[in-house]
Amino acid sequence: MSDVQQRIDDLVKNNEIVLFMKGSASFPMCGFSGRAIQILKACGVDTKELKTVNVLDDADIRQGIKTYSNWPTIPQLYVNGEFVGGSDIMMEMFESGELNQVIQKN
Repeated sequence: MSDVQQRIDDLVKNNEIVLFMKGSASFPMCGFSGRAIQILKACGVDTKELKTVNVLDDADIRQGIKTYSNWPTIPQLYVNGEFVGGSDIMMEMFESGELNQVIQKN
């Protein structure tokens, strides 16, 4: 496992909820990242305690997360070490109530 993959793996496994995104929870830098934050807020996640990783700050992480998850887009949500999906999947899961169930298991 490369250094970047190890860093990503550590982030995913050492945080209950982690969102790889463009920007931060308080200042999302794209619409999809902003929507992901709003969905998490609607699920009761305190965004001040949410672990976010700004992929714009680190090109290695930005590319590495796509390889790690085998998912081509950002944002990417992980809960309890498991890949959940991007903002479209988050929205579908939120609308069905499934995302709230996944998050509330924490």
